[in-house]
Amino acid sequence: MRRILTLGTAAVLTLGAVTASSSAEGDLAAHGWVGTWAASPSAAVPNTSQGYPNFSIRNVVHTSAGGTQARVRLSNTFGTTPLVFGHVTLAVAETPNSPRAAGGTMRSLTFGGQSTVVVPPGAEVLSDPAWVRVPADADLLVTTYVPSPSGPVTFHPLAQQTSFFTRNGDFAGEESGTSFTEQTAVWHYVSQVDVRGPARGTVVTLGDSITDGADSSWGTNHRWPDLLSDRLHGRLGVLNAGISGNRLLLDAPPGQGSGRNALARLADDVLTNGDVRTLIVLEGINDIQQDPHQTDPAPIISALRQIVAQAHAQGIRVLGGTLTPFKGWQVYDATLEQTRQAVNTFIRTSGIYDGVIDFDAALRNPADPLTMLPAYDSGDHLHPNDAGYQRMADMVPLNLL
Repeated sequence: MRRILTLGTAAVLTLGAVTASSSAEGDLAAHGWVGTWAASPSAAVPNTSQGYPNFSIRNVVHTSAGGTQARVRLSNTFGTTPLVFGHVTLAVAETPNSPRAAGGTMRSLTFGGQSTVVVPPGAEVLSDPAWVRVPADADLLVTTYVPSPSGPVTFHPLAQQTSFFTRNGDFAGEESGTSFTEQTAVWHYVSQVDVRGPARGTVVTLGDSITDGADSSWGTNHRWPDLLSDRLHGRLGVLNAGISGNRLLLDAPPGQGSGRNALARLADDVLTNGDVRTLIVLEGINDIQQDPHQTDPAPIISALRQIVAQAHAQGIRVLGGTLTPFKGWQVYDATLEQTRQAVNTFIRTSGIYDGVIDFDAALRNPADPLTMLPAYDSGDHLHPNDAGYQRMADMVPLNLL
């Protein structure tokens, strides 16, 4: 269970807005916090027993909803020692995929009014609100400076996004970004950004690599949850709780970075987020296709029932996504296909969901329905390409969100 310390009210590294006026407070009075971006903590970066002391890491993240206040969650979920953040900043990126902040948008974040915060092992912290105009569908820069050895570093491995870092001290407040000369292909520490603004709630997408955006074009935000957000035009926030390799029933083996099983992380990644109104679930293909293979559909179905029950208990509506075709994938066989079909029959006919999104029907090849349509296939016969992700986003009925 996530421990979030609310302190007041006010990759592995690939080494080689304007302040709102006081009248904005009245505009926000009717609206609560919604999630604009998330990446589920997945594991600890291998071989980081000392952490990244004296590093400033500038994470590039992409918004779904906009607002005039923002707050940031930072994670030590997979850490084993207390983690000290000496300086944390938030800014709007001047241009996409850039470490340079737009003029006037750099904000130093506080935690209970303090610029430094200590995060215990297994915990997360939530910053105080910062007044900054956050656009929808834009890049933000979340920069962390850790002054001392901190133990294993919590990260999200599959970013499909370049972020930046420097080993040379506290540059968290640097607007130009010129000191951030090294790049990383993962997100470190940051797990969520919330905003207050016109959005009326949050949609969370719980899934595996297909939700995480595997094989989508780099740096373009073409994961299907991003493309769903494009259809919503900021009316709702969209949080991506996909983890590549994630399973419903088993945790990832040590070092694989695929996270805790979906039921174990459900409360942290979905239920304890504020103002979640809808959950979209697309999980189970890894239970079937990964070793050890789960060929009995009953445990998968039981886990899906639990996700729905626990979400409904929190007043969250749940949409079930059918498992997509994977014939041609490296381990595919008739037994695994039979399990997928049984799970999809349950999703379509059980009646436990508030709606069904038939991703299987959307992506399959009419000439061979067990395969993905070539126009939607990334080439590995399991993960869609950008066109496939767009097709998935287009299948989501907006009236059910």
